[in-house]
Amino acid sequence: MALSGASLASAATCESLASLSLPETTITSAQTVAAGAFSMPGGGFMPSPISAKTLPAFCRVAATLRPSKDSDIKIEVWLPVSWNGKFQGVGNGGWTGSISYPALMEALQKGYASASTDTGHAGNPLDGSFALGHPEKVVDFGYRAVHEMTVKAKAIVSAFYDKSAQYSYWNGCSSGGKQGLKEAQRYPNDYDGIIAGAPANYWTHLTAATVWVGAATHKDEASFIPPAKYRVIHDAVVKACDAVDGLKDGLIDDPRRCHFDPKTVECPGADAPTCLTAPQIEAVKKIYGPATNPRTKEAIFPGLEPGSELGWGFMAGGKEPSEIGMAEFRNIVYHDANWDWRTFDFDKGVALAEKMDNNTITANDPNLKPFFSHGGKLLMYHGWTDPLIAPENSINYYTSVLDKMGGASKAGDSIRLFMVPGMDHCGGGEGPNAFDSVSVMEQWVEKGNAPAQIVASHRAGGQVDRTRPLCTYPQVAHYKGSGSIDEAASFVCASQQ
Repeated sequence: MALSGASLASAATCESLASLSLPETTITSAQTVAAGAFSMPGGGFMPSPISAKTLPAFCRVAATLRPSKDSDIKIEVWLPVSWNGKFQGVGNGGWTGSISYPALMEALQKGYASASTDTGHAGNPLDGSFALGHPEKVVDFGYRAVHEMTVKAKAIVSAFYDKSAQYSYWNGCSSGGKQGLKEAQRYPNDYDGIIAGAPANYWTHLTAATVWVGAATHKDEASFIPPAKYRVIHDAVVKACDAVDGLKDGLIDDPRRCHFDPKTVECPGADAPTCLTAPQIEAVKKIYGPATNPRTKEAIFPGLEPGSELGWGFMAGGKEPSEIGMAEFRNIVYHDANWDWRTFDFDKGVALAEKMDNNTITANDPNLKPFFSHGGKLLMYHGWTDPLIAPENSINYYTSVLDKMGGASKAGDSIRLFMVPGMDHCGGGEGPNAFDSVSVMEQWVEKGNAPAQIVASHRAGGQVDRTRPLCTYPQVAHYKGSGSIDEAASFVCASQQ
C-alpha cells in the first residue's frame, strides 16, 4: 500500500505513528516499550514459553480496522528497535477472539516486525456466538481480518522504518494453520513463506467431526469413557504397535500401520477401571473413525489416530460434544443458539454447512499456482497424536495440492509436509515436538535450501532427552542400527519399509 510522503515524514518516531492515516483504520495507540517492560494483558491468553522480561525494546501499535459496517477488527503491530528487516504475521486458535501475544513475543525475540489480530471479535476461542446474525463478522473471521491486518501492518512497517520488509512470513497452527492456507489460496502475494501447522482448513467437516466424537460418547451415556481409562487404551495401543516400525522406542512412527483392536481391552465381566465395557469399545471405534455419512457411507473427516488417546478429553470427556464444533452449527448453519446436537443429521447437516460456508472459512482450494509462481513456499506439519484435528486431514490437503499442481516433480520445491510422531495438537506429547520451523523457512525462501528434514527435540524436566529427524512426507525416520535411539544422528530419512 502506497503512503504519502507526508505520512512517512510524520512517522519518524513510534509515538508519531498514532497520526498515520490508513484506509478504514483507526490507530488507537502507538507507544515505545522499553526492553523487558512489556506486561502481558490479562484474560484468556495462552502462556508464553518466553519471559516478557527478555523482550527487546519495541514500538507497540494498536489499531482497529473496519472494512465493513459490522467489522471491528483489532490488530497489534510490534516493531523492534533492532529489526531483522522482515515481517511475520502470526495466527490464532479455535474461534480466536484475542491477540496472539505469545506468538508476537516469539517473533519479536527473533527480530521480526510482527502482527496479530483478534479476527474481528473478542471472546473465548471456544465461543463462536459472535457469528450468530453477523455475516460480516464471519467473513472477517474466515479470511478478511488476516488479510487486512497484513496489508495495514506492512504499511505501518514501511512508515516506521522508512522501507518495506524484505521478506514476509506467516506462522500459525490450528486455526492459524487454516489462516495460512487461506492466505496462500486467496491472497497469494501477501507472504513469501507460509508455515501452516495442523490446519483446521476443512472447517465444515472438522466441526462436524467434533460433534461425531462427542456423539460417540454421549448419545448413549453407557458409551461414555471415563478419562481415567484413556491411559488403559493408550498403553494397550503402544504395546501393540510400538515395534511395528522396527524400533521399540515408545513412539508409533506412522499410526496408519497400527492395526489395534480395541476389543483387547474389553472387560471380561463387570465394568472395572482397567478395562472397557462393550458400549465403550464401540465408542473407541467411532473415535478412531472416520466420521461417516450415514447415507453414502463416505468419510466426512478422518478419525483420530491410535496413540492420541491421552488427549481425548477435549472432544469426548465433557458433558456434551465440544463447543468449538457445536458453535458452527448453532450460530452459522442453523442460526439457533439452542440447537440440539442430538438432532444432527450427518448427511443433510454437513451438506448445509458447506452451502452456508461457501468457502468463507473452509480453506481447501488445492490450486496454489499463483502462490508458488512468485516463489512462495508452504511448510505444513502435523502431529500424529493430535487429538483435536485428525492428522490425515493434512495429508489429504497436501496430496490434493500435488495432484492439482501435476505431482511432486512440479510442486515439490514449493511445498513440504512433515508428520511428527508422538506430537499432539501443535506441540506437546510423548515424542520430539519442538522444532524451529521459522529458521527452516528462512533458509528455504532466502537461500533456496528446501528442507529434507527438520531436527525436533523432546524435553523432560527442562532438559532435552531425545532428538529425532522429522522427514518430508511420505518418508519416515529409520534407525541406522547403531547409536542412541535418542539421538537424531542415529536416524536417516527414507521411504516407508
